[in-house]
Amino acid sequence: MAETTSETPIANNRLEHFPVAFFSAVMGLLGTSLAVEAAGFSTVSHLIAGLAALVFAAQAVLYAAKAVKHPGAVSAEWNHPIKLAFFPAISISLLLWAVVLRGVSPGLATSIWLFGALLQGILTLAIVTSWISHRGFGVGQMSPAWFIPAVGNVVAPIAGVSLGFVDASWYFFSIGVLFWIVLQTLVFNRLVFHDPLPGKLRPTLTIMIAPPAVAFLAWLQLNGGVLDAPGRVLYNLGMFFTALVLLQTPGLFRLPFALSFWALSFPIAAITIASFRYAALSGSPVFAALGWGLLVLLVAIIAGLLWRTALAVLRKEICQPE
Repeated sequence: MAETTSETPIANNRLEHFPVAFFSAVMGLLGTSLAVEAAGFSTVSHLIAGLAALVFAAQAVLYAAKAVKHPGAVSAEWNHPIKLAFFPAISISLLLWAVVLRGVSPGLATSIWLFGALLQGILTLAIVTSWISHRGFGVGQMSPAWFIPAVGNVVAPIAGVSLGFVDASWYFFSIGVLFWIVLQTLVFNRLVFHDPLPGKLRPTLTIMIAPPAVAFLAWLQLNGGVLDAPGRVLYNLGMFFTALVLLQTPGLFRLPFALSFWALSFPIAAITIASFRYAALSGSPVFAALGWGLLVLLVAIIAGLLWRTALAVLRKEICQPE
């Protein structure tokens, strides 16, 4: 009996520290599913989507339990200058589910898209309101994680256009591109003129790849799949940031594992899908080769992240107080 009472506070404490940032794992898995599908491996894609469904369900249950038992902890995350940006990972996951399901079950995809888009719209307004409120954020509190709300907006058109929500897709695309440009300027100012990112946040540098890569895919949906000048600009910006981030990779291997490493997954998946789409539209084997190379990198990243996350769970290294 004494053993039970001593274990309960520990489990309760871990639930209190279950991070909203972990929803980025679902983004990464769904992005990988779509990347594998773009490469022509439908069966493998479905298996990865199934894993993503299990992870998403488990995370939703755990975070809902956290909200009920530890509302103060959720409020603390919402008021944290960095953790705040990860809340749209929930709505982005829903929008990605709509992309995965649009060809299989358009009705279900439509329902999920509507809920995800509504949640994304609410979160964007709430987060931007928080940014411009009287609370002051220091430059050192900014990181590429701030791109996540903007990324969510440019994800919306990928399924939204084909599901019939054209005007709403233009709305989300416009907001996403605007805040990507604004935040890109602020993030570069922080990276160039201020102290380096702390270790746990260095993997978030990869997020810089996502806005142009996802915006490229969204733009193709909005303009009817034509590879025009804006599309080429967006894709090439995505490739530039990919090269820039890959140059930082050696330093990441020296860092201790944290759940923030899942930030590596979705951006690489996005640029992989973008490369396959660019190759198909341009007919260039160079971009097809880039796509395959990025897919190999993505699979290696996902395998490594799954292994290290499972190991961290077994060692009880995650969901600990910071």
